[in-house]
Amino acid sequence: MGDLLSAFWGYESALAANDVAALDHWFSDAADTLRAEGDIVLSGPAAISAFRRGRTGGAPPRTVERVHEVRLAPDLAVLTAETLRADGSRGLQTQVWQRGAEGWRIRAAHVSAVPQRRADDRGPDTGAVWRTTGAPLAAGAQDGPLTGVRIAVKDLFAVAGHRIGAGNPAWLTEAPVEETHADAVRLLLNAGAEITGIAHTDELAFSLAGANAHYGTPANPAAPGRIPGGSSSGPASAVAHGWADLGLATDTAGSIRVPASYCGLYGWRPTHGTVPTGGLLALAPSFDTAGLLARAPGLLRTAARVLLQRTDAPPVHHLVVDERLTALAEPEVQASFAAACRALSLRSGLPPAGRVTAAGRLDDWLAAFRTVQAVQAWRQHGAWIDQHPGALAPEVQARFAAGREVPPQRLAAAEATLAEARACLDAAVPPGTALLLPASSGTAPSTDAPPEEVAAVRAATLRLTCLASLAGLPAVSLPRLRVRGLPAGLCLIGARGTDLALLDLATR
Repeated sequence: MGDLLSAFWGYESALAANDVAALDHWFSDAADTLRAEGDIVLSGPAAISAFRRGRTGGAPPRTVERVHEVRLAPDLAVLTAETLRADGSRGLQTQVWQRGAEGWRIRAAHVSAVPQRRADDRGPDTGAVWRTTGAPLAAGAQDGPLTGVRIAVKDLFAVAGHRIGAGNPAWLTEAPVEETHADAVRLLLNAGAEITGIAHTDELAFSLAGANAHYGTPANPAAPGRIPGGSSSGPASAVAHGWADLGLATDTAGSIRVPASYCGLYGWRPTHGTVPTGGLLALAPSFDTAGLLARAPGLLRTAARVLLQRTDAPPVHHLVVDERLTALAEPEVQASFAAACRALSLRSGLPPAGRVTAAGRLDDWLAAFRTVQAVQAWRQHGAWIDQHPGALAPEVQARFAAGREVPPQRLAAAEATLAEARACLDAAVPPGTALLLPASSGTAPSTDAPPEEVAAVRAATLRLTCLASLAGLPAVSLPRLRVRGLPAGLCLIGARGTDLALLDLATR
């Protein structure tokens, strides 16, 4: 398959550069070679080449998210590519490739596009997505790199003139009206973005499911009937529906990466401490980060540069995997992950992923992480929880309660274990390296899955997401996996401070 995919990416490179001569090279010179788009069918290399030469500006910029192969014979195959355009519209490209004396060439191609959903095309589930919206809710600067970009803000960030609701009606009732924007909100508005609305979160952001006992479960348009993932469920659903271009969200233990994986989005968790968190309601400050969700990788990178306020990005030159981590995913996810890793290597020009040991004492690390997270979460919100018995859903209440009475010696031991884990991960993922792993253990569970199944999925996924969280490392989730028609994410973890290098790799 390698030489076929190399030919495919060669064609894609020519398309991106509008190199007509190279495009002619990749199409077979057979008289019956076909290219179809919309209601136009071109037959023969001369007609196809003339169409290429007459098209002003070439093909619209796009990103290939996934490539599917059906091998019909040793020298005959069908490739179907899922594509994403800069305007958020999605498309499919199906090609019949045949191998002859000159190598692989396209014998037939069909291109289709799926129109972008209109901003006002909102279904009946919007109450589970939005707490409040506006036209816009807050306007941005008239000129900047994000001019006209619509943002769904997770209901943990301060938006001037509004309350922070934190996914809980009792909290919302008592919350003060914010006088100023959170730091991250202010930076995005100054860059020209506008706030479309404040989107719901799981209660106090202590969940990975996306189901809120008070406001409902936001719909997942990429996997109907399945949960969107939490706690950034509202922004993820809004972006996946096309109601917003960016989601300003948080990631403490995976709350950006998991919704990105379940909803077929790009998600970025920054290096801890690099994006300002003033005006953000905390959960566990040692692990909390403010990051982004997007449909388009180029927009994600542009917005990340705004939040990071720097442009240096030493490149990634080495891809690595830890087979122990890969094995934590479901078998079908593992198979899709392996194919996605090969495709990433080919399209980026980087050598195939090498092997490292990044998991170390994974079970001990996860236990320590959960202990410290629970203690910090209780310190943040324990007094309010005691004053409002029954205000939280039982499973959320239980997570907070776990941090109530952790003895000092147990907390100290957990913190020492995390220090060891950080040192191990820094050694396994030095600058210039990207660790590849599944962003979640599987695809999104059904909305009617029994609680024990959701809890098991959460526990399995935390083993994957906790690494970047406990070490404070940057992570980017790419919608590159597909299992039975459902999306899942390929996650890249880099050395601390190498966020832009990961984002650059994500756009290749």
